[in-house]
Amino acid sequence: MTARDSDVEVVGNGLGGSTAAGAPAGIVGALRRAFDSGRTRPAAWRKEQLRRMQAMLTEHEDELTAAMRSDLGKAPAEAWATELRLVWREIGHTLRHLDRWMRPEHVHVPAVLQPARAKVVCEPLGVALVVSPWNYPVQLLLLPMAAAIAAGNAVVGKPSELAPATSAAVARLVPTYLDPEAVAILEGGPAEARALLAERFDHIFYTGSTRIARSVMEAAAKHLTPVTLELGGKCPAIVDRDANLDVTARRLAYGKFVNAGQTCVAPDYVLVHRDVERPLLDRLASMVREFYGDDPKVSPDYGRIVTDHHFQRLMGLLEGGSFAETVAGGAAWADPASRYLPPTILRGVAPDAPVMGEEIFGPILPVLAVPDMAAAVAFVNDRPKPLSLYVFARHDAGARGILAATSSGSACVNTCIVQLAVPDLPFGGVGDSGMGAYHGRRGFDTFSHRKSVMTKPALPEPPLQYPPYTKLRQRLLRGIY
Repeated sequence: MTARDSDVEVVGNGLGGSTAAGAPAGIVGALRRAFDSGRTRPAAWRKEQLRRMQAMLTEHEDELTAAMRSDLGKAPAEAWATELRLVWREIGHTLRHLDRWMRPEHVHVPAVLQPARAKVVCEPLGVALVVSPWNYPVQLLLLPMAAAIAAGNAVVGKPSELAPATSAAVARLVPTYLDPEAVAILEGGPAEARALLAERFDHIFYTGSTRIARSVMEAAAKHLTPVTLELGGKCPAIVDRDANLDVTARRLAYGKFVNAGQTCVAPDYVLVHRDVERPLLDRLASMVREFYGDDPKVSPDYGRIVTDHHFQRLMGLLEGGSFAETVAGGAAWADPASRYLPPTILRGVAPDAPVMGEEIFGPILPVLAVPDMAAAVAFVNDRPKPLSLYVFARHDAGARGILAATSSGSACVNTCIVQLAVPDLPFGGVGDSGMGAYHGRRGFDTFSHRKSVMTKPALPEPPLQYPPYTKLRQRLLRGIY
């Protein structure tokens, strides 16, 4: 069981829902009628919805950040930067480029088929379902919804009930800002999840665990519905001995402990050259103090674990042992009542330790020493392909060698997690970490069908391509083709 596998069994991971507007079947049916009417296709409608979503994020910043504070203990500045502003900026990028993305793409027609014209037209798929997780409850719901709207679809978004305050806020705000006939939010639990996934959609976009993704794919297969799966896995960070350790420690500590480690692309563990293991550990511990003070529990910038279940799961990883030293934090400083788990750094972690067996999805950072970069690459390649991989090295050649020898959904050199903020970088997994991608143009394409269109005039009408294939026609055909 991974960090997010348990969501459905415990209290639902937001794979479905209901609202006062009606049951899933009724809502999906209404959205399909809106789409079939052509309402969502014009560029003007798409742009208006995107601008209204931006306005919602701006005008209700305080309400949304307060909701995320309630659900996750997320600092308002962090919520603004990693959720509200990130979505607002990407919508702005989409608005600037949408006309070009919608424009037909003309392609070359071989001489033998002339006269003719050929083009690729992006058309909306229909009604899309976006299922979002609890860890970034605004960003991971609204970004794919915005992409679906930009592509001209009707869309229903399912926020996670594990972030109830944010779910309620979004469910209240979206119908007041966006077209309620073509955009819906459904809240609910596991029972509603089954009802929702039983409906026919034209695309399902799911963010969550690998195990639950298999159930989503099984439900989608009944209708041959295409899916995008944004999953997770253990994202490694590899630190070479020539890396700038001060910068490396700062960026690793931020990437790991933002949102209390509950980030799908957070560094899950560190493989560091043994020559610089201790200097890196010292700097990481120093960065924790710099970011959150001597007692992170009282820091206004440090978050909390989302539920008691997830808190106990993380405590179990720490109590499982199989590591030599707790460099910072640890279970002794945790507070179950407030679901506080301090930023924790572990040294001398056994490769088969419990903390290395599953995606951590919390503020625990195992650090493993390796004799060289070849050993680090072998360690990564012996495990499922991660969603992201991070390399810290002074020389480009070394970093390029590691990237060439490994496979991951995305990668960074000398930084981590910030690739998500680049709209033109497609974001998605590979293998167990997911399939498909979104952000920027790739998000538009994900929710579009690229239709091939060829047009020929009625005349002229060369007879060579038609029977009867006389010897003369065959010679001419072979000469032309």
